[in-house]
Amino acid sequence: MKNILKKALVTLTASMTLVSPLLTQAPAVLAQETESENFIADRTITGLIFQSAGDASVEIPQEILDEIKRQTGVTFELQTVTSDDSITALAAGLAAGDLPDFIAYYLNDSGRPEMQFLLKAANEGQFHDLTPLMQQEGLEVYNKYLEEGYLPVDTQENIMFRNEWGGASYLMHMAIQREGAQKPVNPQIGGLYIRSDIAEDLGVEYDEINTSEELHALGQEIQAAGYTDDNGVPVTPFGPTVWGGSERPWLYQDLMWTGSTGEPFMEDEEGNILHEAQSPVLMERVNQVHKYMAEGLMTQEYYTMNETRAQEGVINGSFGIVTDIHSYRPEISDLSYIPLGDLQRADGTDDMVVSYKSGYAGWSIPSTTENPEEVMQFADWMASREGKLLYFYGIEGRDYELDENGNPQVFPEVVEEFDTNPELAKLRGFRGVRSFWGEHLGYTDMDNMADFGEANWGDNVRAEDETDIAGKQIEELVNYDEQFENARVEDGLSVQSYLFEFEGDEGTLATALARYQEDVLRMYYAGSTEGAQQILDETLSNLEAAGLNEFIDFVEQKRADGDVVRF
Repeated sequence: MKNILKKALVTLTASMTLVSPLLTQAPAVLAQETESENFIADRTITGLIFQSAGDASVEIPQEILDEIKRQTGVTFELQTVTSDDSITALAAGLAAGDLPDFIAYYLNDSGRPEMQFLLKAANEGQFHDLTPLMQQEGLEVYNKYLEEGYLPVDTQENIMFRNEWGGASYLMHMAIQREGAQKPVNPQIGGLYIRSDIAEDLGVEYDEINTSEELHALGQEIQAAGYTDDNGVPVTPFGPTVWGGSERPWLYQDLMWTGSTGEPFMEDEEGNILHEAQSPVLMERVNQVHKYMAEGLMTQEYYTMNETRAQEGVINGSFGIVTDIHSYRPEISDLSYIPLGDLQRADGTDDMVVSYKSGYAGWSIPSTTENPEEVMQFADWMASREGKLLYFYGIEGRDYELDENGNPQVFPEVVEEFDTNPELAKLRGFRGVRSFWGEHLGYTDMDNMADFGEANWGDNVRAEDETDIAGKQIEELVNYDEQFENARVEDGLSVQSYLFEFEGDEGTLATALARYQEDVLRMYYAGSTEGAQQILDETLSNLEAAGLNEFIDFVEQKRADGDVVRF
């Protein structure tokens, strides 16, 4: 296993040739005669990233690496694993045990499938305890994780400081906002979008379509009107997401047995927790999908279309309604598509729900790592304003300058390069041009307005382009400010957050829940209602044999004991 893993490692750290004229004119990094005040250690820190290639971003330009070395003394290296499945790669890497100074992984919440492998590794002693490392003097960011109320409930109780660990912590959760329920400056408004010319022609107003039945009728109306795309081809009324085919709730949200968490659990009218397979809405949704496909309202590739084809479909106007896109996507910078509004949820609500705080991704320090306190110090520097300035904005004098308030002002020529040649701009190697190497250790304690005086890279110097204008117009269209002001703020544990506490390392129910999602897609493509019902009967039997009912009883008891459970 170790040899297989080593062969799969791709290390891309030392050098990248920057060919932009702007870059070749940049001054070389000068050696310092004295140590930087941020000096940590003259050592190499290597991370192994169990994420997709784009998210791993192990390709770090030499100029950035030199600047990290100059400021901290650390030679920084990232590796990733060549695998189509990050979960399988993580499981194999943990099983092999031959790990570098830190590992990073996806971990939106404690219900993620990675969690069972990470908890098993932690319980078997594969990771250093992070708590004493966060307690060391001189930290600016990660010591905040020890403050009461700083972390959201799921992060605090289920990921980082679990009861059975007695105050120890082995998994660092990332992307924590500095303040709770922060209103985004430039919110990315997603969900259903309709072609604007079709909406105008049919007189469809924002948020007037509230149920699947009403959406079905609108799809039939679009089909009957005979609209075509830019190539003269008849439009498909319901297109997939701009990211490609996948299961999203927006097309039939009132027939999805879930609330804001996206997990297939919710209360019935009597207040009892049910899994979606036990609810009446699943077969209603399956039958609705069968109708969409039979009537030609939805392409057979709706759940499988690749991202490139989906994006081309949006650009060409090939879909009457796009299932999911957001307000700052370049494909709709001309407002060719506008929000249709969300359908009601299965419980009849349609209000905005905001998490008090949320997290995304995580990292750990293997127990084989020497001097783990230095890894924590380096991570803290990465998450500090100094580290974020390098990660978010690049190199001072090459990519930006500081204004009188000490905030970065991006050079206009860098913005222009990014707008006209994003692949070339990406070679500069910072987050603003979509290089994400700093995400793994530095992307947390987030408050860009406080740190940099702007919400997004380049906002203060970028003349409002069409994308910015479209995003702001969409905010006004949906009355975002009022929605946010009246939003429900939730902070609690989702149902699947209790999975590991319920079944430990066994993972039988977790596996059955993952299979359920695959079975739902099989039901969509079943040739008949009877065939879909047979699949449902099989998957429900599998769930119940794996302990579904006992798990629900377990969660119900937790709720009775005072836990706040989110759906």
